[in-house]
Amino acid sequence: MSEPTSTAVDGQRSAAPQTPQSPTGKGSIAALMVALLVAVFAFQLNASMLSPALVTMQKELDTTASQISLTQTVFFTAAALFSLFLPRLADLAGRKKVLLGMLIATVVGCIISALSVNVPMLMVGRVLQGVSGPLVPLCLIMLHVRVPDGARYARLMAVITSVNGGIAGVDALLGGWLAAHYGFRSIFWTMAGIAVVAVVLIWITTQESYAEDRSAMDWLGAFLIVVAIGALLVAVDEAEKLAGANWGLFCILVIVAVLAFVAFWNVEKHKKAPMVATGYLKQRRTWGLLLTTLLTMTGVFAIMNGIVPALAQDVKFGAGLAADAASLATLTPYALAGLAFGPVSGWLASKFGYHTVLRFGLVATIVGIALTMLTASAPSVWALVLISVFVGLAYAGTVNIMLNGLGIVLSPEDNPGYLPGLNAGAFNLGAGLSFAVLYAVLTQVNGGAGTSSYVLSIGVGGVLVVAALLCSFLIPPVETSASDR
Repeated sequence: MSEPTSTAVDGQRSAAPQTPQSPTGKGSIAALMVALLVAVFAFQLNASMLSPALVTMQKELDTTASQISLTQTVFFTAAALFSLFLPRLADLAGRKKVLLGMLIATVVGCIISALSVNVPMLMVGRVLQGVSGPLVPLCLIMLHVRVPDGARYARLMAVITSVNGGIAGVDALLGGWLAAHYGFRSIFWTMAGIAVVAVVLIWITTQESYAEDRSAMDWLGAFLIVVAIGALLVAVDEAEKLAGANWGLFCILVIVAVLAFVAFWNVEKHKKAPMVATGYLKQRRTWGLLLTTLLTMTGVFAIMNGIVPALAQDVKFGAGLAADAASLATLTPYALAGLAFGPVSGWLASKFGYHTVLRFGLVATIVGIALTMLTASAPSVWALVLISVFVGLAYAGTVNIMLNGLGIVLSPEDNPGYLPGLNAGAFNLGAGLSFAVLYAVLTQVNGGAGTSSYVLSIGVGGVLVVAALLCSFLIPPVETSASDR
């Protein structure tokens, strides 16, 4: 592997971008940023805009809440699974081609969903929308190709990634307004329109690029890793049902996941051009980053997206807010803080390095979780707002962005898509595990009723983030990632 050559980040030199492009080529960096941001908007709307419209969808399709919830699960599961192999396919077939294909699939999925007359048709549309799952890491790889300067890349990467945590809550509010005035189908037509704009902009402003080594796609390896992670995701989804879970099915799915991963490992060992070389899987840049991402998401996600909003709505032990007011007091400040601070954390990374900013963000997140535990003992509306802003700055605006950025700059030159893809899988798996683990604690303490149940479940999340902080020291510096010293 050739010596890294780009500008310092982490006090080190980041890996050289693949197939470097001339900055005077097709389109300016500013135009590229606009195109990539619109593409990320298109994906983010698919992920978050429907949340306030689920009841409307249930009524207009004359179905049950569980069936509508299943369509959401289908989308996020599809997004996670496509994230595992599409970045690698993009390395080989062309990143611009694959990104355009993902966006076109999203447009088709939105149209099918808008025209759906029943839940199965809606599920087909949501699966096609899930093809856009790896859109953010693929956009970051394409940006890295065009911006070889490490410090400048860190700043621009943070701008793109900050959108991935939600568009300051406006996406959800707009979705609720559209559903209330024009029905849920109007949301899908809006998504389709923005995705079409993204297709046009990506076509006009981006250049084609490939990985350094363009071998044949390892479809067998891709199939086996999708089966392994897919079985794990479904198992976690089953575990989230807690008392209502089918634990026999859970055990079968875990066994399938283990067997599929063992088969994947053995196939990759003997492939001349594997999807992921087992040598890379053994390196700290892979398992150190994935473990840090998994533990962080498991510790934080359910706290900020489930437990804190529930505490805001709890009439007896919480603030007693209505559902919409609870969202405005918790989820909106959290997303807004992350969106606003993202570019700042990117600038800090360009000055002090990804690793330093990541660990600072993890420490701040731990402090935020500790403050959340204290707030749970005597919650007020303003205390919840301040906590949401603080953790939004620490996690959504810092840690989330650094973890995504490290997935790009730690990737090897010959296979730059594998680590962002696996990292996306770790984000999704951690989100599911978070609800399974923290809600298990919540319901086991006093039956989920009382201040102690909130405090202990939040505390378990804090312990997991402490473990993530310790694991972050296993992630190698960017300069040494090639040899994994």
